[in-house]
Amino acid sequence: MSLLPVAEALTKILAAIPGPVEPESVPVARAAGRTLAADLAAGRTQPPFPASAMDGYAVRAADVAQVPATLRVVGTSAAGHGYAQGIRPGEAVRIFTGAPVPEGADAILIQENADAAGDTVIARETVASGRFLRRAGLDFSEGETLLRAGETLDTRRLALAAAAGHAVVPVRRRPRVAVIATGDELVRPGETPAWDQIIASNGLALSALAGEAGAEAIDLGIVSDDLDALRRAIGRAREAGADLVVTLGGASVGDHDLVQAALREEGLELGFWRIALRPGKPLMFGRLGAMAVIGLPGNPVSSIVCGLLFVVPAIRALLGDPAAGADRSEPAVLGRDMPGNDQRQDYLRARLDTAPDRLPVVHPENRQDSSMLSVLGASEALLVRAPLAPAAKAGDPCRIIRLDRRIV
Repeated sequence: MSLLPVAEALTKILAAIPGPVEPESVPVARAAGRTLAADLAAGRTQPPFPASAMDGYAVRAADVAQVPATLRVVGTSAAGHGYAQGIRPGEAVRIFTGAPVPEGADAILIQENADAAGDTVIARETVASGRFLRRAGLDFSEGETLLRAGETLDTRRLALAAAAGHAVVPVRRRPRVAVIATGDELVRPGETPAWDQIIASNGLALSALAGEAGAEAIDLGIVSDDLDALRRAIGRAREAGADLVVTLGGASVGDHDLVQAALREEGLELGFWRIALRPGKPLMFGRLGAMAVIGLPGNPVSSIVCGLLFVVPAIRALLGDPAAGADRSEPAVLGRDMPGNDQRQDYLRARLDTAPDRLPVVHPENRQDSSMLSVLGASEALLVRAPLAPAAKAGDPCRIIRLDRRIV
């Protein structure tokens, strides 16, 4: 079987996702990080009244067209304590930022340009009609669509939803992602490994990655290299109602790589299992009834990189995100010469030099072994090198995927 290009592999995965998971309604106070299941329209107008943008005096612009002008102060308008009466010619209302502007006033005389004297105020500067005044509906109007289905309710969108009057919002339920780490050589963090074992990190990393993408991670633990044990773990994923199963290790076809065999016995419809990618060539994808299955390599760096490239978009597709498969790379400049590439697309761990007035300069680490988490942990980006890319010089343009940014 020939190696499948990365872009084609992602297209196949997203095409096999059956559609977004079902919606549910949650209180807006508990909706942080959730994905909208429907467009969200404003339930009110904001601001609901003309409001002052500054501290000062609500006036009629015509009354201060010539200065100095003396006006009679007839009341005060503060946020939450508006002045309900209107003003007449020659009158002003003391006003504070955010407070309702009384009927009849059409401008704000800022306090820096006014002198208070008992129950009067003297305007020292003219002010144009509409100055320092926020019209009703300046932010949004009732019925206006503010947020779109598929968007994540991050801090700014959550604030907008609340301001628009939504106490409850429609979101997609969290897709259930079952994570199965495999291998006799693995022990959990906190356990003491034997001389021929290592501490498992992949399951923890992929569970965290799934959570960041908006899913509910179901950690099914470490499963030994045993066909029956693997089949039982797959059964537990089914019982948990998983939408996606992510296996770690054992996806190849070696003597001890039993994941694919166990999945086939359970009814796997295999889509592909090798891609033109480094790190991460032995990546498997298929469907097991209602569940999608992504089999990641066992090397920790490979599994995390492949998780970013394939698991996160799959989760976003389950959430109905229209940008699930969007290219997350951005332009950069090479910091050193690079040799020509072979037929596999490279994702090289790299450091960045950044400045506000130029593209980031990317410095690939010298050590790129897919087992080295220390290199990945110190990296800020992945340098993307296309298959058969020619040799390149320092200063040439390139593409990177930042590791220090939110994944959604």
